Amino acid sequence: MLPLILIVTILVVFYFYNVRNFNYWVKRGVKHDKPVIFFGTNSKNFLMRQSRSDAMEEMYWKYPDEKVVGYFRSTTPELILRDPEIIKQVLISDFSSFYMRGFHPNRHAIEPVIRNLFVVEGDLWKMLRQRMTPAFTSGKLKAMFPLIIERAEKLQEVLLNKDPGEPVDARDLMARYTTDFIGSIGFGLDTESLNEEDNDFRKLGFDIFNVGFKDFVVVVLKEMFPVLCKDLKMFGRIEKRSFDLVKKILQSRSYKPIGRNDFVDQLLHYRQLGTVEIESIERTLPDGTPERVVFEFDDIIITAQMIVFFAAGFETSSSTTSYTLHQLAFHPEIQKKVQQEIDEVLTKHNNKLSYDAVKEMSYLEWVFKESMRHFPALGHLMRVCTTKYKFSDIDLSIDPGVRVVVPVKALHMDPKYWDSPEEFCPERFHPDNLTIKQKSVYFPFGEGPRNCIGSRLGLMQSLAGLAAVLSRFSVEPASTTIRYPGTDPLSDIVQSPKGGKLPLIFRERERIVVS
Repeated sequence: MLPLILIVTILVVFYFYNVRNFNYWVKRGVKHDKPVIFFGTNSKNFLMRQSRSDAMEEMYWKYPDEKVVGYFRSTTPELILRDPEIIKQVLISDFSSFYMRGFHPNRHAIEPVIRNLFVVEGDLWKMLRQRMTPAFTSGKLKAMFPLIIERAEKLQEVLLNKDPGEPVDARDLMARYTTDFIGSIGFGLDTESLNEEDNDFRKLGFDIFNVGFKDFVVVVLKEMFPVLCKDLKMFGRIEKRSFDLVKKILQSRSYKPIGRNDFVDQLLHYRQLGTVEIESIERTLPDGTPERVVFEFDDIIITAQMIVFFAAGFETSSSTTSYTLHQLAFHPEIQKKVQQEIDEVLTKHNNKLSYDAVKEMSYLEWVFKESMRHFPALGHLMRVCTTKYKFSDIDLSIDPGVRVVVPVKALHMDPKYWDSPEEFCPERFHPDNLTIKQKSVYFPFGEGPRNCIGSRLGLMQSLAGLAAVLSRFSVEPASTTIRYPGTDPLSDIVQSPKGGKLPLIFRERERIVVS
C-alpha cells in the first residue's frame, strides 16, 4: 500500500510542478494557445516535427492582431514579440534588462566547449565582446581578404573539375569553401576541405550541427528539467576533438602570436595581456555603482571562441550562400543581371577578385540580402528578462527569467512591411527603396549590442564566394532540386534546409569582358 501512495504522491507533485506556470499569461491578459503537461505549447518542436523558428512563425500568424503572444516551452513562459517598437525596446533601448540570450537552460552549468561569446551571459559576455571587437574591424577585414580570395579561386577550380551537367550539392560545396576560409583565417590551417570530401576539419563542422535523436533528447530534457539534467552535455560528441585540435594549434605557436594576424594570433595576444577587469552589468555596489569584476583569458575561453568562430561562420555562411545560388537558379533573369555586374566590375579590376572589387558589387549584395530575407540563418532571436520589466505601451509586466522571442523568419515575410513578400526581388534593398519600417524588422545578423560580431566578415566572405562562382558558372535546377525545401525540423538556433541538400547544376560560362 505504501509504494502505491508514494507513487501517487510523486505523480501529483510532478503534475503540479509541470503546470505551476500555466496561468502566467492568463493572469496578464496575453493571448496564447492552451498549454499541455510536459510540452507547454511547444509539443511539435519537442516531438521533432517542427523547428523552433517555424514554431515561432506559426504563432506569429495565428494571432495577427496582437503585439505580443504568449508561449510555453515546457514549463517556461515565453513572450513572442510582433511589434517593431517593442522589439526595439528589448534589443536596443532597454538592453540592460534583456542582455541574456538564454540559449543554455542553466547558465551556471555550461559546458566548456560552448563558453563562447555567442552563448555565455552577463559579465563574461561583456568581457569577451570588449576584448574581441578589435579583431573584426574594417582594417583587419581588408588585411585578411587575400586569403578569402585564395579560397574563392580554389572554389572555381573545384567546380571546373566536376563533370558538366552532373548535379552538385551547393550546400556541401559552400560549406567546404567556408571551412577552408575559416581554417585559414581563424585557425591558420590549410584544411583542403574543398578538395578532400572526408577532411577531418570538414567533418568537425558537420558534426557540430548534425543533431541526432540522442542530442535532441538531451536538449529537451535540459529544457524540461534544467536542475536535474544540468550535467548532461549537449556537445559532448565534439568536445574532445575540439580541444585536441585547438591545443595542437596553440602548441605549434608556443602559445604566442606569430605575426600571422589571424584569429588565433588575436586570441593569443589577449591571453598575453593577462587578466581583464570590467564594470559588471550584473552586480552593483551599495552606492549603486557597478562592481569591478576580473576574468582570466585562459585556454578554455580561447578554445571556446575558436570553436564558435568556426561553427557560426561555417553553418550560417554555407546556408545563406547556397540558398542564394538556389534562388538564382530559379530566377535566371536576376542571375544574368548579377553576372553582368560581376563582369563589369572585374573588367575594371584587371579581371581579379579583390576587396575593392567585391565592395563595388552592390547588386550582388542586394541579391544576398534578399536571400537572407527569405531564409535567414537565424530564424529567431531570443533574450531573457533579467529584471521585473513593464512594457508601458501595452500595460504588461513580466518577471525575471521570462524569455522573449523575436520571430525573424515571420517578420521577414510579413506583407505589412514588404510588398509581395513571397517574390524574390533584390531591388527592394536599393538604398532608395528600403524604408525605415523595413529596417526595423530585418535582422539577418541580429540587432543591438548582441548582434553578430563577425557580420561584415561573413558578408564579404559570402559575396566573394558567390562572385567567384557566378563569374565562371551559371546555376540551374537539377532534376532532384526541390523548389521550396522548407526547414529541417531539428534546426534550433541556426536554420538548415530540410533534407540538408540543395542540388544544382553548374554550367561553365564565358565571361563577357566589358570594354
